[in-house]
Amino acid sequence: MMDEQVSEIAEEPEDEVAEAESAEEASTDNVTPFPSTENHAAQLRMTEALLFAAAEPLDIDSIAARLPDGADVGALIEDLQKLYEMRGVNLVRLADKWMFRTAEDLAFLMEREAIKQRRLSRAAMETLAIISYHQPVTRAEIEEIRGVSVSKGTIDVLMETSWVRLRGRRRTPGRPVTYGTTEEFLVHFGLESVGDLPGHDELRAAGLLEANLPADFVVPVPSADGGDGDGDFSDDEETSEEYGQAQDVHLEEATEEDTEA
Repeated sequence: MMDEQVSEIAEEPEDEVAEAESAEEASTDNVTPFPSTENHAAQLRMTEALLFAAAEPLDIDSIAARLPDGADVGALIEDLQKLYEMRGVNLVRLADKWMFRTAEDLAFLMEREAIKQRRLSRAAMETLAIISYHQPVTRAEIEEIRGVSVSKGTIDVLMETSWVRLRGRRRTPGRPVTYGTTEEFLVHFGLESVGDLPGHDELRAAGLLEANLPADFVVPVPSADGGDGDGDFSDDEETSEEYGQAQDVHLEEATEEDTEA
């Protein structure tokens, strides 16, 4: 009888240990284990490599598809953002996608100035020649000399190149603006003044004039002194307008013509 009691007492601690172990296992199953530091670091490197090598921004799903199952892409992105926050490149989100981009305060390092060569059209060259020899000249006068209408953007192109500028307003009904050449025009063509432009004999010798020209054809002698319609923008503060205002009106008129067309 005593032996049976001792046996039962000896068995009870083993049952208690087994129950404790099973309870511990159950509690462990209910807790999601965090990734180890080594796994997180490896996934961080993977994410960094993906974003660095990608030819275009990547969304969360694209990144997750390349990483091991269960990777917390959101946490990885957040850690990478902090890691690159003060570096030369930053991890930024654009259109709900992620990419590395040069830090905004270093954007000036990426700038590069380049001279873009642009060939003027024949109409623009003819218009420039008329302006240079007949300045100050109005648009209507340019069209009369050429025999055809001047394209709406031709004079604007010449003004963008800084070779042509507004000279003033002609003292005629409508007060049309006149055009003339600039210092940049002289510098580009190596002229000291517009008076150094080639004359009739020089143009003929260069083969730029036809042999069967009308008898009354003459090449005007350009002058920088100007004439009617020159320098009328700011001589009198009460009656004259500023040059910038006249240029704005010119651009507005060109825009209206484009809209009507």
